[in-house]
Amino acid sequence: MKAVITQAKLSGTVRAIASKSQAQRLLICSALSDAPTFIKCADTSADIEATVGCLNALGARIERSGEGFTVNPLSLEQIYKGAYLYCSESGATLRFMLPIACALATDASFMASGRLPQRPLSPLYEELIAHGCSLSKQGQMPLNCTGKLTGGQYQLAGDVSSQFVSGLLLALSLLDSDSELKLSGIVESQPYIDLTVAALKLFGITIEIEDNLYIVRGRQRYCSPSKVVVEGDWSNAAFWLCAAALSETPITCTNINKDSTQGDKAVVELLKDFGADVSFANDTVTVSRGKLQAIEIDAKNIPDLVPALAVVACAAQGKTVIYNARRLRLKESDRLKTVADTLSLLGAAVSETADGLIIDGGKELRGGTVSCYGDHRIAMMAAIAAVLSKQKLIIEDAEAVGKSYPDFFKDFSLLGGIVELK
Repeated sequence: MKAVITQAKLSGTVRAIASKSQAQRLLICSALSDAPTFIKCADTSADIEATVGCLNALGARIERSGEGFTVNPLSLEQIYKGAYLYCSESGATLRFMLPIACALATDASFMASGRLPQRPLSPLYEELIAHGCSLSKQGQMPLNCTGKLTGGQYQLAGDVSSQFVSGLLLALSLLDSDSELKLSGIVESQPYIDLTVAALKLFGITIEIEDNLYIVRGRQRYCSPSKVVVEGDWSNAAFWLCAAALSETPITCTNINKDSTQGDKAVVELLKDFGADVSFANDTVTVSRGKLQAIEIDAKNIPDLVPALAVVACAAQGKTVIYNARRLRLKESDRLKTVADTLSLLGAAVSETADGLIIDGGKELRGGTVSCYGDHRIAMMAAIAAVLSKQKLIIEDAEAVGKSYPDFFKDFSLLGGIVELK
């Protein structure tokens, strides 16, 4: 599918969709709990549906209604053995469900598509093998896992993937004995780990935290709170807020929690640093354009914000430097390269570094045809880049937005953008 954007004068109000990251964690906790749970979640996406599919394959019964998901948990005594778990392109689904499948001794086989089979599973892969499981070769599908995970001492580098950490934290309480998970070096994307810990706490799982050491007692039981609510997604709302910083008139996002544990709420302070005007009222945030100046951005805890912020940097006077973002090379695309290539094709002055980007802002962007490289965040980035261009912009393979935000172009139109999907 191509998205042909002929005008991107955006303004108005848009509701932030439900947080994909929080929804996936709450679905897993609900499926492992002692009683049914209703998850109020107005939106879904390909990644959320991948998690639902994997949980159902193990024996849960998750049904979708207009307002959310009803989760009837799987029986821990009657797990479906030998199931095929289809993760699609969802890295979180694979990295969360693999340790859980090992903890429950499901002998499951994982399938993935897109770039996901080539994305690394180390060092999680080696830790699972060291604690009692057998896994087939990395990079080949299906990925088969047999054996039962045992408790003990686990160690992961803190700067590889927070999803590895979250996957183990979700699984370790299911084991027969206690475990300790030690994170070495600098821990990146800490807010995503905090989001997992918050979900576990909501379902009665106790984790003791001492600096970068997580102590998880075995034989704990997930206890359903009966009903939980998924809050608005800061990661996807960030595209509208960044577009607002580029637009002639303000944009307001509703359904947004100022006090969220989501790390990507940092977009608000970063837009203020750029010079945009930001205001909060209840569950809404409004952004309008100011005099934009270049800044430095440490992306250690906010890698998913980089594409949207890079577009703001294109309009800011001076050189914006983004660093501590090398993990973006292991996303749905090499996201440092694809951000640089896409924005450069549109007329921006962007160069890559080993772990980030340098953007010389203040240059007018032009239209043209760009690829999104199968990456949902590159597609959304290209769309808001159209705000800076008076010419037609065409995004190829624009259906990639379905991974996290199926109605992205519908909301783009709601805000006044003119887009035709072909």
